Amino acid sequence: MSKVLGFDTSNYTTSVAVVENNTVIYEKRKILDVELGKRGLRQSEALFQHIKNIPNLLDEKFLINIDAVCVSTRPRPYEDSYMPVFKAGESIAKSIAKTLNIPLFETTHQEGHIEAAKFSIGFNEDEFIAIHLSGGTSEVLLCRGKDELEINLIGGTRDISMGQFLDRIGVALGYSFPSGKFVDELALNTEKTDIVIPSKVDGLFFNLSGQETRALKYINDGYDKNQIALASMKCLIKTLDKLFNNIFSKYNKKILLFGGVASSKYIKKHINFNYSGRVYIADASYASDNAIGVALIGYRRLKNRRDYHE
Repeated sequence: MSKVLGFDTSNYTTSVAVVENNTVIYEKRKILDVELGKRGLRQSEALFQHIKNIPNLLDEKFLINIDAVCVSTRPRPYEDSYMPVFKAGESIAKSIAKTLNIPLFETTHQEGHIEAAKFSIGFNEDEFIAIHLSGGTSEVLLCRGKDELEINLIGGTRDISMGQFLDRIGVALGYSFPSGKFVDELALNTEKTDIVIPSKVDGLFFNLSGQETRALKYINDGYDKNQIALASMKCLIKTLDKLFNNIFSKYNKKILLFGGVASSKYIKKHINFNYSGRVYIADASYASDNAIGVALIGYRRLKNRRDYHE
């Protein structure tokens, strides 16, 4: 019987989770507050909100007999990967582990995402292509390994992320940040659009900055918001279609999609219809930022008794 507490303090969500015997027994998260009209938070603002949020997310009855703590301490598994927001979760995780004299495991936000995505749909490939689509990241990753993954960056955005593209359009349309979900809903409820936002893909890399400029011009010119939303989602679909085809031409591997953008109902409908058995999408509740994957990684490491700090 092993119970692990997980923390993830990303750019826009405070998350905690408890995993017992590879089963999620508690999970809670809070999206950080962003003032209407603004397109994000400074790191210092996000850090402050995380510190306020964590005590309110912890439930005492699920913390009894915790055997280990696991926390994401940086965005990605690279030496130069760093963001101050992760210090909030790291500080509290270290304090709890030291107070209880239990192991502390460190991982990354991206590895937590992959673990949660795999867990949510029972994805058990040892080699696969992971596509991380969120507000801060749009990356194509070659992943190898059963437990501890070897992750190599092989593609992604050359400018802004897909999440930034949708959020900036949504904010410009008058919705609160993060606003991708509002653009998604508008697109789902719109049958057609006369607006075209072309996609730009080069191999496994793509651009969206020019596409954002085009969408914002349509907004400033007074075009219908439903048509703009549908055109924006169609642009992302065309980008993904080209990206998928380029991946399949180079790698004979399945694709795992995760991140906040992967929870889009519009995108999921398209992928399920066109790429069944080739492209897999994390369950919506596991696709966006969470601490479930972090806790699962901690559980596995505790079980294997490796890489822990005292």
